[in-house]
Amino acid sequence: MNDQIHSDGSDHEHGALGDAEYAEFMELAAQEGFDVEDVEGAIDEAGHGPLPVLAVVGRPNVGKSTLVNRIIGRREAVVEDKPGVTRDRVTYEAEWAGRRFKVVDTGGWEQDVLGIDASVAAQAEYAIEAADAVVFVVDSTVGATDTDEAVVKLLRRAGKPVVLCANKVDGQSGEADATALWSLGLGEPHPVSSLHGRGTGDLLDAVLEALPEAPAQRFGTALGGPRRIALIGRPNVGKSSLLNKVANEDRVVVNEMAGTTRDPVDELIQLGGITWKFIDTAGIRRRVHLQEGADYYASLRTAAAVEKAEVAVVLIDASESISVQDQRIITMAVEAGRALVVAYNKWDTLDEERRYYLEREIDTELAQIAWAPRVNVSALTGRHMEKLVPAIETAIEGWETRIPTGRLNAFLGEIVASHPHPVRGGKQPRILFGTQAGTKPPRFVLFSSGFLEHGYRRFVERRLREEFGFEGTPIHISVRVREKRGRKK
Repeated sequence: MNDQIHSDGSDHEHGALGDAEYAEFMELAAQEGFDVEDVEGAIDEAGHGPLPVLAVVGRPNVGKSTLVNRIIGRREAVVEDKPGVTRDRVTYEAEWAGRRFKVVDTGGWEQDVLGIDASVAAQAEYAIEAADAVVFVVDSTVGATDTDEAVVKLLRRAGKPVVLCANKVDGQSGEADATALWSLGLGEPHPVSSLHGRGTGDLLDAVLEALPEAPAQRFGTALGGPRRIALIGRPNVGKSSLLNKVANEDRVVVNEMAGTTRDPVDELIQLGGITWKFIDTAGIRRRVHLQEGADYYASLRTAAAVEKAEVAVVLIDASESISVQDQRIITMAVEAGRALVVAYNKWDTLDEERRYYLEREIDTELAQIAWAPRVNVSALTGRHMEKLVPAIETAIEGWETRIPTGRLNAFLGEIVASHPHPVRGGKQPRILFGTQAGTKPPRFVLFSSGFLEHGYRRFVERRLREEFGFEGTPIHISVRVREKRGRKK
């Protein structure tokens, strides 16, 4: 399987559809009264894969979250007039001049966590690593500080395109302050007032020039390089122990103190005659008085590793109750569109009572990922480690599965006939036809005569899984509703 060429049809102009399949599909769309441009747009939107990622970085209180709110056009990022308000790495979707991209607000790091150099490195490096381009925000009223200079060095090392934002320029008098930031050596400073919106259009034009049309593929290679497996989970669940057991040697430091691993560790490991690249993504060393900052950096590392991986193996400590943090980590992997395997570690330590309650927790807390392969392992003793690779291969297979349009529409016809959408307001919306526009993960576009309720979409997803498998992968379903004939948008 690893020797195959990994392609999700991105060489085609029509998502995952070949030319003949596309022509047949467009003829069907025309017969059902859909506008050709609307159908093409829906396929392109669903088939593009992940959106380009823009990271907004800078030291505390320079207005990063205010700028993010301005870019996305609504107040979602928390804004407060003190440094370090943003605690989590938060991602939003934005659009400018007809192009969509993700914006990552990376505020909220403490300036004194493990020293200024370490805090700047942890904040900027891992945000930048997962990004396709960076907006570096500087307070023009203060000018370039030593902290700003430290970030500039990291940006140069990373080699990512950078757009320099001179924030808090509220009028002509502030233009001179912005001009002084040429000294940073990052090119033209764009004078902006995030608070009032001044100059943000020009800044976003520069952002679109810096962002790729589609992000570089972050996993594998054109000819099937080693599959990238991210080991993720909260601190001290045994990620490093698992990596050592899989490698049959001590590749990384293991300690009972949570958060021993400071940096992601990439390891090429031979398993079952196949070379895999495992990424250990534990958080940095935790100290009680620095715990919030450390957790923040750990989440950055995890997110960056997930962005680069094909499969996320989530480790959960089976001896403890499933936590909110466990659920957040799983959600991170699902939202990133990665194949998923859940490994319950320390299984050998459980008694019958704990196993009973764990099964109940899994049924209630993790019902939304019932499709993910599950393995019960012990990283310490090696119990059931041989089951890990087959689970990963199953997840990859589901992640890359594509259903031909003809077969999919025959299946959708059966669903509509046997389980029609409920009547709402005297109308009964109906799925007219659909196609799978992409893989990695599977992405479907359904064209309907009316709005499909969320519950019905979940039913369609469940039936898709029952019919075609898709084990170990999230499924994305988007719906386009037919406009009334004779009326254009």
